[in-house]
Amino acid sequence: MSANGQNRHARTSRLARKLAVAGTGAAVLALPLIGATTASAATPAAATTATTATTAATAYPDNLDGWIRESLDIMAQHGIPGTYEGIHRNIMRESSGNPLAINNWDINAINGTPSKGLLQVIDPTFQAYHVPGTSWDPYDPVANITAACNYAADRYGSMDNVFSAY
Repeated sequence: MSANGQNRHARTSRLARKLAVAGTGAAVLALPLIGATTASAATPAAATTATTATTAATAYPDNLDGWIRESLDIMAQHGIPGTYEGIHRNIMRESSGNPLAINNWDINAINGTPSKGLLQVIDPTFQAYHVPGTSWDPYDPVANITAACNYAADRYGSMDNVFSAY
C-alpha cells in the first residue's frame, strides 16, 4: 500500500474515533461515509433504533427523586442551571419533600399569598417564573421545582446558591 493510502487510513481512523467520542449515533450514521461497507447494512436498523430510543418519552417515578430528575431535564431544555443536590437540599429545608406543603403563618400568608409546594413558592412568583411545558398548578411537584429553580437562577444564579429561605 502506498504512503498516501496509509495516510488516508490514518485520517479515517481519527475521524471514526472522533465520531465515536461524539456519540455512537453519529458514528453509526457516519460509517458508510468512511467505507465500512459491512456495517452499512446494519445502519438503517441501528439508526431506526437510535431514533426510537431518542424520541421515546422518559418515564419518571412519581416520587421526589423522579420529580427532581424530570425537573432537571426540563431545566436543561430551557437553560436553567441547577443540580440534583442543590434542589434536594432546598426541598428538604422548605417542605421536607411534601408537595402539598403550605405555609400559613409567615408574612406572605398574612398578606394572602401563602408559600406552596415543594420549594414554597408564592403564586405571583410561580406565575412570573413558570416554565413552558409544565403545569400551571403550583402544587404540581415538577412545575413547582422548575419555576422555583427558574426564579433562583434569575435572582441567585442557581438554586445551588440558595442556603436559606429565599
